[in-house]
Amino acid sequence: MFLTSIAAGAIGSIVGIGGGLLVTPVLTLIFGVDIHLAIGASIVAIIATSSGGAVAYIKDRITNIRVGMFLEIGTTIGAITGAAIAAYANSSLLFGIFGVILLLSVVPLLRKRTQELPQGVVNDVVASRLRLNSSYPEQTTNQEVQYNVEGSWIALGIMYVAGLLSGLLGIGSGAFKVLGMENAMHLPMKVSTTTSNFMIGVTAAASAGIYFVRGDVNPFIVAPVVLGILSGAILGTKILVRARNSTVRTIFIVVLAGIAIEMIGKAVGILP
Repeated sequence: MFLTSIAAGAIGSIVGIGGGLLVTPVLTLIFGVDIHLAIGASIVAIIATSSGGAVAYIKDRITNIRVGMFLEIGTTIGAITGAAIAAYANSSLLFGIFGVILLLSVVPLLRKRTQELPQGVVNDVVASRLRLNSSYPEQTTNQEVQYNVEGSWIALGIMYVAGLLSGLLGIGSGAFKVLGMENAMHLPMKVSTTTSNFMIGVTAAASAGIYFVRGDVNPFIVAPVVLGILSGAILGTKILVRARNSTVRTIFIVVLAGIAIEMIGKAVGILP
């Protein structure tokens, strides 16, 4: 569990998904852990990934905290809505629908997989008023990269859907967060994944208490998973700051396709 969690933490930290969706199938399929305990462990693991990566990414000035806090409004409202209607939702159908949506999202990402930085982005009204545009030091070129932000309202709507998914299905929604920032706001890929990494910890922390009260947080499972995830997250931060945006996007495409297949597998009953 510890060794596989290191890999999940490193990948989750790089692509901003938290590693929870990677840990859950490993725990259930390989180690035979009950699905409820696996989900409880993955929720705590997401907090560990976010905590381990957020400090380093903020220190390196890659994470855009202003964007993250603005988008958390949509995520939080969506999570509350999802939790309220979860009892009335058909989880299998939702897993299938959103699995297909994620799989289709791979196509536009493939078209710009070699793109290093977004071009022709102009700040919208929201970005200008909230000063969402920023810059970050690019270690691969030793330059300060300036970037603008657009599509703020569209991204906020996508974050609502991401939060809705978290509340309805009990999953991390980092993939949707990254897609929203990458495709709607046209942020550099590194900024999208690191800001998502910062945001998912807030979302997971809000729901972790519920799983703890239910008794779904087993310390004998959580301990090796969290230690591995945290170690992997720290390793992932060192890899990301030295990687190109196009490389991070390629890794994200592969992971996104895997998550989509996992969700479809859950919808048709192949995966727990």
